[in-house]
Amino acid sequence: MTIHSVGNLLVRTLRLCSFLSRRCALTGVRSHAVIIQAYRFVPLKRQIGIPYCLGNCLDLKSNRFHSSEKTEYQNPTAVLDTEPQDGNIYSREISGVSAPSISNLSKRIISENLEPLEEEFITEQKSLSSATRIKPLEQFFGRLQTCTSPSDVLDLYKESTMTWKQVSSCLMTMWKTTKRMSEDQKRYERKLMFEHPVFEKICQHTIREAQLMSCIDLSYSLFALVKIGVSQNSRLIHTLLRLTQERLNKFDERALSVLSSCLKNMEDSRNVNALRVGLRLLVELRIPAIRRVMALQTMMRCIGQGAPLPLKKKLENKALSLLNEFTLPNCQYMFVTLAVMDYRSLPLLEACSNRIIENIHSIPFWRLVHILQSCKDLWYRNPALLSAIGNHVLSSLAIWQVKQLILFLVLFSELNFRHIELMNAFAHTMLANSESLTLKDVLSVLRVYSLLNHRPDEGLIEQFLQTLSDVFELYLSKCSSLELLRGVYSLCLMGHYPQAALNQLFQDDILHELCSSGNAYHEANERMLQGINLCLELENPSFLRHSDNRNAASPSLSSHPVNAELQKTVDTILGDSSLYQQGVVLKNVHFIDYTIAFDQKSKNVVPIPQDDEIASESNVQRVAVLHAPVSAFCFGTVHPKDRLAMRIRHLKLLGYHVVLVSEHEFGKLSEDERVGFLKSAIFTE
Repeated sequence: MTIHSVGNLLVRTLRLCSFLSRRCALTGVRSHAVIIQAYRFVPLKRQIGIPYCLGNCLDLKSNRFHSSEKTEYQNPTAVLDTEPQDGNIYSREISGVSAPSISNLSKRIISENLEPLEEEFITEQKSLSSATRIKPLEQFFGRLQTCTSPSDVLDLYKESTMTWKQVSSCLMTMWKTTKRMSEDQKRYERKLMFEHPVFEKICQHTIREAQLMSCIDLSYSLFALVKIGVSQNSRLIHTLLRLTQERLNKFDERALSVLSSCLKNMEDSRNVNALRVGLRLLVELRIPAIRRVMALQTMMRCIGQGAPLPLKKKLENKALSLLNEFTLPNCQYMFVTLAVMDYRSLPLLEACSNRIIENIHSIPFWRLVHILQSCKDLWYRNPALLSAIGNHVLSSLAIWQVKQLILFLVLFSELNFRHIELMNAFAHTMLANSESLTLKDVLSVLRVYSLLNHRPDEGLIEQFLQTLSDVFELYLSKCSSLELLRGVYSLCLMGHYPQAALNQLFQDDILHELCSSGNAYHEANERMLQGINLCLELENPSFLRHSDNRNAASPSLSSHPVNAELQKTVDTILGDSSLYQQGVVLKNVHFIDYTIAFDQKSKNVVPIPQDDEIASESNVQRVAVLHAPVSAFCFGTVHPKDRLAMRIRHLKLLGYHVVLVSEHEFGKLSEDERVGFLKSAIFTE
């Protein structure tokens, strides 16, 4: 009777193992324990020393697997109740009927008979075609790749039986299908997604399957749900956040990187803030064990810009210790990594810059763009690096598209870097391809050339400006009021006045829209309109009537601090404060630091008349001394930029001799050198 019970027990055990093995093969689950949990077979529990278990959903009959307390060995032929050392027994309760337990001796008998049955089972599994088992999954993922909207993914979900892996893939695909859509299309597709009858089901399925997900799928699922706009206060999001907190120590570099990208876009909450703190602590603990550069850069990205400075310093020191192992891609990626951290590490940037300069011809377009973008974010300007990139683009000008060249020029302009040869060469390229320019292209080119105050070759400047003006006026019907203002302002900075664009700009409704207090940019708009009016008044009198427009209010000028070194130098040269005027505002726009009257005949400085009027036939020359910060010049030069260049041009039209003093260069000189420089500039013919 005992042998018969043990045989029944063996058969049922094999049936259970076969079922679990098949489920693992079909679903991709890594362990039987996960399947046992999923199908409600749970580990044996104990309360007050008494074993108990939960129910199950399999159709196994009249048997209860359990373990009991150890007893002394009494009879070799008897069935003894023993408890395994690991206690990893899964049990089942059937209507109060329990079968005998398996003794150690019985287990040895079973193990002797189990081997041939196991071989028989393996043979049976091998007989199943691998393609037959994998084919449904391949078909599913193949159909998933063809989905073009979140609704398509939800329709596919409705037709399929999903595992946790497939659910995670569905969520990521829902985000990817909307990633490249316009904002209007995204809003429409998300509306359809939230209204889809299956959307709630996939969310509930995600909550149920989240515990079974791998770390990388868990992080991707959370990332996708946040990106597609699921409420961050929902039960679904907070369930995933809590599971992430529990399993954070098991996250690898890739999962941590995805998680950090997700947390960066999430609103503050207790779970989110706890994860951010935990992520930083985990990164700090793992720093000494990092041996690979890519792993280090991933950790640096994970902590983000909100990390404390000591932690950023530790990561910087670790990177410097691995500097000899940096490859060229590592050097390129370090720029982006430091930009994400918002940490300007000059030793790392200098070392990586030198490596990039040496291999500039082997770096593709987008990596060069990312390097320049990171330099802008970090406000790191290396003249050797910028010149090398500019020279590389110039030497291979024929292989670049016009839009690519424009992007390079925009990034250079944001760094205040003026590559003269490249800008001249681009002017020729643009004239040959002007029909392909879009409104965005035209506005970008106008912005770059006016900001850097660059005029192409003398014989090309008029054709260049007229071509840009003609293309710009083709898009006037499509321009917003702000685009219209920026385009006209850039042309005026370069001394070109498009009549059709000006007529449209000075319409009352457009001026009211630009200058209304409800406009977030109304102060900047008013300054641009004021500059346009002054340009028209001084350089294009035929359009003078527009300069009196009452809607273009004059914003108040900000106070200008007095430079102590310049003040001392002026006093040393002139000796008498009555021989100059300080802080003169011209036309309510242009600020002049010092105004001096210089008699060209006697070569002496003379007092300025009270009415500030100097007869045109007199020999007295008005001198305007302008003190400008380093930001008013192109990087590494004393070439004036946009508004400073316009101020110099207007002062010359009004009869002033302009003396330009760079704060940066002036500060490098000794006291005697400052006196000599300023004296020679003022008393020049």
